[in-house]
Amino acid sequence: MLAITDHAAEAIKSLTTEAELPEGGGLRIAAPDPDQGLELSLAGKPDADDVVLSGDGVAVFLEPTAAQVLDDKILDVQPVQGADGEQELRFAIGPQEQ
Repeated sequence: MLAITDHAAEAIKSLTTEAELPEGGGLRIAAPDPDQGLELSLAGKPDADDVVLSGDGVAVFLEPTAAQVLDDKILDVQPVQGADGEQELRFAIGPQEQ
């Protein structure tokens, strides 16, 4: 099952709060074409077939294909240099440590 770091959980909390999502809203991860990567979006509620991960006030909705792709992964947030030279945070997916 996808693991979520504390840093990623805080980023998700910030995003959902700023977007004023309804109670139970969260980050949705979908894989419409797994060879082309994943899509992240904010959602007011999960789709009927989504796998829902929740805890500590954070909800992540995984579309079924994304849930399979991310089963042994960890979601984190990493700082990167933005085009304007400012540092920004981006979600990153990596392997879970055994």
